[in-house]
Amino acid sequence: MHTQLLIDNTARAASDSQKFTWDDPVTGDTITTMASGTVQDAIDAVDSAERAFATWSQTGPSHRRDILLKAADLLEARAEEFTQVMSSEVSAAEGWSQFNVYLTTQCLRQAASLTSRISGETIPTDRPGVFSMTVRQPAGVVLSMAPWNAPGVLGMRSLAYPLACGNTVVFRASEASPRTHQILVEVLHEAGVPPGALNFLTHSPADADEIVEAMIAHPAVRRVNFTGSTHVGRIIAEKCGRHLKKPLLELGGKAPFVVLDDADIDGAVDAAIFGSFMFQGQICMSTERFVVDEKVADEFVSKFGERAHQLNHGIPKNDPSVAVGPMFKPASGHRINNLIDDALAKGATLVTGGKADGALMPPTILDHVTSEMDIYDQETFGPVTIIVRVSDTEQAVATANDTEYGLAAAVHGGDVKRAMDVALRIEAGHVHVNGATVQNDANAPFGGVKASGFGKFDGEAVIDEFTELKWMTIEPSDQKYPL
Repeated sequence: MHTQLLIDNTARAASDSQKFTWDDPVTGDTITTMASGTVQDAIDAVDSAERAFATWSQTGPSHRRDILLKAADLLEARAEEFTQVMSSEVSAAEGWSQFNVYLTTQCLRQAASLTSRISGETIPTDRPGVFSMTVRQPAGVVLSMAPWNAPGVLGMRSLAYPLACGNTVVFRASEASPRTHQILVEVLHEAGVPPGALNFLTHSPADADEIVEAMIAHPAVRRVNFTGSTHVGRIIAEKCGRHLKKPLLELGGKAPFVVLDDADIDGAVDAAIFGSFMFQGQICMSTERFVVDEKVADEFVSKFGERAHQLNHGIPKNDPSVAVGPMFKPASGHRINNLIDDALAKGATLVTGGKADGALMPPTILDHVTSEMDIYDQETFGPVTIIVRVSDTEQAVATANDTEYGLAAAVHGGDVKRAMDVALRIEAGHVHVNGATVQNDANAPFGGVKASGFGKFDGEAVIDEFTELKWMTIEPSDQKYPL
């Protein structure tokens, strides 16, 4: 597969004609060859978006809504192509890629519904004869950076919501899913997004710091949204701070899943399997810690381990029955193996699975994990999860919160009132009672707290993120002033 830059709705090579590749993490074969954009290409993309903003920001809500709805239809028509491309680039099982199509079209239709809900309000005032109000206006050019692990929905939410609010976008695609991300841009262009309103950029990872810095520094860029690791998120936030640009960051996680002593164990195991091992645990919301009351821990661990052992792992394109495929890179396996060795050396026990072989790893569960072990609080981002046993509800809450992260969480318990009380005390952006930690609904606000970032995607919360709230008054010209 091949991709080029898309600026002013026109495909072009990098200004220096350089390219780079994304390779299969198991075979090393080249999957996608893409243009290696330069700083000048990045500036060109922002300049183009700045020119387009003058017109796109004045486009009526019905027209923007029609474009977004048409894009959803076009993506559905290309669902088979999208599924094949995504599965090839990110080693996803077909089911995860198909689910991304659904989530991506849901995002487009939610964004379309928001175009008519961007409104201000009248404000009471103590000044006679003065009419006071607020209006919401598009912010300007939005720099959007999305990851590879759910390239459809995470990519589209960084495009559709800013566009719905009247902004223009420069989309810096992931080097691991460039063709998947390019399809998102293609359907929006075909649906009617005008030249310059949405530009597409790829570049070599070695040039990332210089290129991202140049775009954030550009005066036209007024919002920066990034989804990825907390480490890189801190760098993005620092760059935004220096240039006084508002960031929207959705970062890493160490999602806790609390199993109370009255939980439906079979139901909890169903949610545990999905939350831990969907897409090899490479989802920001993946369940990385199970906080289990010791009174039900043996039953839960036994049933959870048995189910995990039954999951087939390997290469999805070679075997459609594979549920757990390769990780992002072989280096992921090396990093996780070090965490497993440390935990076992300090007293953890292996329930099922084992160490990674490069990018390939079986679904793995470690029991009797304690806070002295590195895996207790380090994000694994792979098909491995841990069990931390606790003595009561108070210890469960404390353990769930014993992390720098705060993205997703779940609580399972038969007494829903008690489970809800626990959920309210967990420090996370979203918590699900008797559900999985992996959740996405375009109607609901999504985002984290603590080191998992700040700001919200989805729901009406995105209007706050991608518009400026302006106070305005209409006053009598003959009013009297004290000076």
